[in-house]
This record gives sequence, structure tokens and C-alpha cells, in this order.
Amino acid sequence: MHTTHDLIIVGGGIVGLATAFTATRRWPSRAVLVLEKEVAVGQHQSGRNSGVLHSGIYYKPGSQKALNCRAGKLAMEEFCRQFEVPLQRCGKVIVAVDERELPALDQIHQRGLANGVTCTRISRSRLLDLEPHAAGVEALHVPETAIVDFLLVCQRLTEAIAQSGGAVRTASEVRGLRPEPRRVLVETATGTLSARCVVNCAGLQSDRVAAMGGLRPAVRIVPFRGEYYELRPTAHDLCRNLIYPVPDPRFPFLGVHFTRLIQGGVECGPNAVWAWAREGYTKTRFSLRDTWDAVSYPGFLKLAVRYWRTGLGEMVRSVSKRAFVHALQRLVPDIRAEHLVAGRSGVRAQAVAADGSMVDDFLIQQSPRIIHVLNAPSPAATSALNIAQTLLDRVEQSGDLEGDPAGEAQPA
Repeated sequence: MHTTHDLIIVGGGIVGLATAFTATRRWPSRAVLVLEKEVAVGQHQSGRNSGVLHSGIYYKPGSQKALNCRAGKLAMEEFCRQFEVPLQRCGKVIVAVDERELPALDQIHQRGLANGVTCTRISRSRLLDLEPHAAGVEALHVPETAIVDFLLVCQRLTEAIAQSGGAVRTASEVRGLRPEPRRVLVETATGTLSARCVVNCAGLQSDRVAAMGGLRPAVRIVPFRGEYYELRPTAHDLCRNLIYPVPDPRFPFLGVHFTRLIQGGVECGPNAVWAWAREGYTKTRFSLRDTWDAVSYPGFLKLAVRYWRTGLGEMVRSVSKRAFVHALQRLVPDIRAEHLVAGRSGVRAQAVAADGSMVDDFLIQQSPRIIHVLNAPSPAATSALNIAQTLLDRVEQSGDLEGDPAGEAQPA
């Protein structure tokens, strides 16, 4: 006898929790369970980011990022109001530090307008009104950008899931998925469960979980560590809210920036260096398995050859505070090394295709009775509640939940 559920979600990050939360409201009588391998939810990407609720200004109109971000932001703001999660609409500026960046700034402006974002092109004098220490010849002002604590959002989602009859089990690593004609057997450290449908939201481990379920993913997850500094309290006046650069269009990263945190303080960064482990939050963390997974993958080797110069620059900023400060001074020339103390790090689960390209949009694939989220980079946290709707629409379309709701201890 296996404990049977209608829907099991692998991964207790914000996308997995948002999916479970949404499922308990869409299907109140269905048995919904989240399995998380850590002892608490939101321990990886969801709890190790800068806490920005993005407006959707950067993304190509019509892309999954653009569509999900706009709707997801509104849904997340409503969730925060309903469940008493502090949120501040502080706004951001995207700064062109010289005239060469103005065409790219204009392109971002046009994308923002096409996506329905409230954004305004501003002069240097107006920029200095908003951010007196920012460099730049012109900028975009995006007043609707907000900040929030996404780890607290994860905790509130967990509470709401339980209140609606669902469950979140921590310390429950998934070790195997066995699809059968009418169910999926989910092997965990504490026993085997049965589900009519599984949604894989495992983030840094998503491609491996997909392989457990019989899918050969079109991508492989390559971890990139982002390292932050924090401004000392005496230097907080160097940044009032959020100061961002014009991003490099070749990469799905936004470049080093300044971010005021909802808990207080200001973070500076991140860089983006290849991590020696998928959960490599320190420079010395090493996993032979994770390293081999990357270096044995032709897509990663092509990526490394194509962008070795950029990668070298990121590595230099990782080991040299002076180089990191120099990068920050492009945005805020008054910043000095003595203003900064080492902060936290996060690891981004970047899907890389076999041709060496970094997947820039959300990527969802399906195998029998399993839906796999294989790429959910920023703005996934902002978009989580709308991504959840997309995933549950796919569950409905598959027909895997047809029939009476599963019993908590029904024979499989």
C-alpha cells in the first residue's frame, strides 16, 4: 500500500509552493503534497536573491517571461496584502553610463511600454534627484518596481497550503520517479508515495529529477554563483532604492547593481561565476559529480569557449574586491572599498542547451504524468503565482487528474 495523492510537487522553492497553493484553491478536494529535500522551504534560489519584485521591463514582448511577470507581479502583490507580507514599491532606475548605451536603453524602454510597464525616460538632472550618487547620462525610471522578502513569502505559502488541506514535507528528498499507466510512484528517503500527476519544480536539481522520470532533458543545469557585498550603514546614503545598469543583451544576467532590501540595508552585486557545485554557495565548495556533469556536457564547453573572456572577468571580480568595486563605480563613482563588507551568495540554476546557448526564457517540458520546470530564472519569484496557473492548466489538459479525488491512505 502506497500513500496516494492527486498531485505531488517536487521542490519547496517559491515556484513549487506557489503551484501547491494555487492547486489547493483550484481543486479544494484534491490531495496535494510538496516534497522538499531540505529541512525548511526556500533554502536555495527562492531565499537567496535580492528580493526584487520585477516590473517586466526587460523581457521580449510575448515571451513567457514577459507574460508571466506582468500577471505574476499583480498576483504576488495581492498575496502579500492578503497574507501580511511587507512589500514596498520603491522604484528603480536603469542607468546608461555613457551615450553608447542609449540605444540599448531605448530598446528596454520600448519593451517596457509594449509590456504595459509604467516607465519614463529621464534626464541626468532627474536621475540625480532620485539617486544623487548615480552616474549616467540618461536613465529609465520604473516606479512600480518593488522589494519583498521572498523567503517570508515561501513561509506564508507553506502556512496557506496547510490551512487549505495540502501538505509540505521537508527533509523528504525524492530519489526516484517511476511512471506507470495510471500513476507515478515517487520514491523518497522515508518511503514510496503514489501520485496521479507530478510537477517537477526542483530548481538546481530539475534536470536530474526529470531524468528520474524517464525524460531526456533538452538542457542541462549549470550553476552560476552570484556573490554580493553589502554597504556599511555609514554608506547607505549612496543608494536610496534600486540602481541597475543597462544589461548586456548576450546574457540572461542583469549585471552588478545596487538593491535596497526590505529588511534594511543595501546589497551590491551579484557577479556570475561558474560554481563547482550546484549548491556551491562558497568559493571552496566542490562537488565532483556536479563538476563532471558540467565539464562533460558539450553545451557547457561551447559556452565556455564562446564567452571565456567574459567569464574570466567575472572570476577576477570574485577573487578581487578591488575589481568588484571598480565594476560598481560605473554606477556609483563615490563607492569605495571601505564602504563594502562581504555579503551572502546565491546560485542560479541556468539551463544550457546542447549548442552552448543559455536558455533565456522559462522552459517547461512534459513526460507521461510528469511536468518539468527546467528553466525558471529571474523573474521566476515575481512570476511564481502565474507560472503555477500555467502548470496547473497543463495538468488539466493532460487529463491525469480525472476521476474521484485520491484518499490520503488509499491502496495504490
